[in-house]
Amino acid sequence: MSTNVNVFSCPPERVFEVLADGWLFPVWVVGASRMRDVEEAWPAEGSKLHHSFGVWPAVIDDETTVLEWNPPHRMVMQPAGWPIGEARVTITVKPRGSGCVVRLEEHASRGPGTLVPAPVLDIPLHIRNTETLRRLRYISEG
Repeated sequence: MSTNVNVFSCPPERVFEVLADGWLFPVWVVGASRMRDVEEAWPAEGSKLHHSFGVWPAVIDDETTVLEWNPPHRMVMQPAGWPIGEARVTITVKPRGSGCVVRLEEHASRGPGTLVPAPVLDIPLHIRNTETLRRLRYISEG
C-alpha cells in the first residue's frame, strides 16, 4: 500500500469542499485527463465520477465510485480503469492547528495490478500521489 502525507494550511472542511466538487477531479488527480460526467448524487456513497486517464491517443475511460463519505474526516473511493484494474484510495484528514494533515493511501484491489508485488507498485504510486496531494493542497488552500 502506498501512503502519502501532506500538511495543508486550511481547515479540513475546505479539503472536503474540493473533494465534493467532482468536476475538479482531473485538476488534482495525476493521470486523470478529462471529466465525462459527474453523477448528481456525488459524493454520496455509491455515486460515480466518469472520467478518463492517460494521454491521447492512449486514453482509457474510467469511473470512480465513492465507498465512504464522512466529511471532514474520511473519503474512500474505488477507481476502475480496465484493463488495468481497480484500486482503493482512502483520504483521511485530521485537524492540526489552523490547518490539517491529509493522508492518501492507495493500493490495487482487483485486476492485473494486484499481481504486481506491493514494493514495486508502491514506487510509482508514491511518486504520483506526492504530486496529487500537492495539487489538492494548492486548490484547497486557494
